Amino acid sequence: MEQYGDMLLRTAWLLLRDRQSAEEAVQDTFIQAYAKIGQLKDPQRLRPWLITIVVNRCRMRQRTWSWRNIFPAPEGGAWVQNEAGASAGAEELFIAEWHNLQLSEAVRSLDYIYRECLTLYYYHEMSIREISGQLRLPDNTVKSRLSRGRTLLKQILEKEGHAL
Repeated sequence: MEQYGDMLLRTAWLLLRDRQSAEEAVQDTFIQAYAKIGQLKDPQRLRPWLITIVVNRCRMRQRTWSWRNIFPAPEGGAWVQNEAGASAGAEELFIAEWHNLQLSEAVRSLDYIYRECLTLYYYHEMSIREISGQLRLPDNTVKSRLSRGRTLLKQILEKEGHAL
């Protein structure tokens, strides 16, 4: 399950906007998955099953009050993965990392319902039908949240002077 750790951590971080809470949600995910692994009938469904668990853990954390609401942890440096490739030069890597960070910050500034749909759709490449099944929402609700989330994201990035 270690191979899924980074994927789940990034998902939780985008949803919760706090690295420590994200790490706790992922840890809770692995504990719950270990305890209920017998319920997983098809090993090919492990990835979506873990995503479902981490999204549910994030929802639970979003609903519960924490002292971190008063004393948030600093996020300097944040969570950025290098997706530019090893052959790129230092300048290209820096620019790619900076754009990735700007986009992540913009996504994290959205309301939870939009972050959730955008993260599942773009980061996990889930279809609208898969997202609606996972979140137990009608397809049209997922479509409207994606549309509204994209619009808000575009407005945020344009306001900050970044092209989408």
